[in-house]
Amino acid sequence: MRLASLGSGSKGNGTLVCAGDLLVLVDCGFSLRETERRLAALGLSATDLAALLVTHEHGDHVRGAGALARKYKTPLYSTFGTARAVTGKAAGFHGADWREVRPGRTFELADMTVTPVTVPHDALEPCQYRFSWRQRELGVLTDLGSLTPHVVDAYRECDALVLECNHEPELLAAGPYPASLKRRGGGGPYPASLKRRVGGNLGHLSNQQAATLLGHCNVDRLQHLVLSHLSEQNNTPDHALGWIHQAVEAGRERIRVASQEQGFGWLDIH
Repeated sequence: MRLASLGSGSKGNGTLVCAGDLLVLVDCGFSLRETERRLAALGLSATDLAALLVTHEHGDHVRGAGALARKYKTPLYSTFGTARAVTGKAAGFHGADWREVRPGRTFELADMTVTPVTVPHDALEPCQYRFSWRQRELGVLTDLGSLTPHVVDAYRECDALVLECNHEPELLAAGPYPASLKRRGGGGPYPASLKRRVGGNLGHLSNQQAATLLGHCNVDRLQHLVLSHLSEQNNTPDHALGWIHQAVEAGRERIRVASQEQGFGWLDIH
């Protein structure tokens, strides 16, 4: 079993999970052309994908999903709420081979078991995913604003974990207005409403919250821990690693940070 990333951050997300000959993509937050380019950089084609799993309807996770699924006839999995929320956004999932997933109800892709996990996020019916294959457990956990007992239990025992470390609260409080949201003039600080959204219970995990989760997990079991979805404005790798190193004191070579531009290369789970 192994994993890789096409990129991670507010401009687009995509995580590859490979189990034997089975290859799936979790989220497709880049345009179709950019997704194809990033796959090619890893020596892959979209024709290699057996399935596309979507976590929720926000653009940085779903931007190219419908187009990819239609072009390559790739089965597309999401909750009903996500599919409904995507309706009307360009072509949405219309024309794709869409298949419903239900949070908490496992399903099989070849001989890999997939568990959709309900998370608190400001989307219609968001979920994250855990993958089981030959006694190995891989967790993908991004885009949630708070830790629930359900989330902790779902990700407590993993051999590899892709974990959101979105922001540092102090940087968020003083953060600049993001260039992507500028309209007229020279930008300025984040609007208070955006700060409340990002830092709220339905927003994104802070570095401290991610470290708290790890305090409840069997970190000795982790072969790989990837810090993901870092805000370009409100976080830095040093801030994220500083908190995570407090929770994972030994084996820090297992920890890496996913980048927006390059994601991360293949990591093998033994």
